[in-house]
Amino acid sequence: MQPGGLGPGGTVPPPGTAVGAPFGAWVTESQACVDVTDLDPAPSPDEVYRYFRTLPLPALSTRQQPPGNALVNLPVIFFTDSPTTQTFTLDIRGFRVVITATATGFTWHTGDGTDLTSTDPGAPYPNQTVTHDYRAGTFTASLTATWTATFTVDGGPAQQVPGATTTDGPPVTFAVLQAHAVLTDPYR
Repeated sequence: MQPGGLGPGGTVPPPGTAVGAPFGAWVTESQACVDVTDLDPAPSPDEVYRYFRTLPLPALSTRQQPPGNALVNLPVIFFTDSPTTQTFTLDIRGFRVVITATATGFTWHTGDGTDLTSTDPGAPYPNQTVTHDYRAGTFTASLTATWTATFTVDGGPAQQVPGATTTDGPPVTFAVLQAHAVLTDPYR
């Protein structure tokens, strides 16, 4: 119907015609292709972020050196050897979305009230990058990983997911011992 309730060619619908009921002949207004993308747009970055936050990202393990007990004034080395990149393929409203998640931030909770942050997963000796000195006692340390991601839709260009999420790894408990020097007589 045209503005003013008129049909094609300015005709008036017959009396008693229900609203929305067709009347008159079909008229071609134009011939063109219609882009249906607007009817079902690809997932937006915000929509992908909502899915990203629910993915089963791994809880990264906390490793320390020396393994087991440590000594006062000898730095404890922290690192994780868990995978820090994960790829997930999802179907979001019929679109194939590939999300590549990467651990980009690491917060080491040392168990004595100190948090150490880094942008790398640490490394074992001799390439250690995350260390901490302790006083004597028993401590429980853990790792919180911050994950960011990129995504593609149906093989298109990579886009940044607009947000991050975190996972908390399992804790590890160890003792820090005080070493005592003992003098001995080498001639006895």
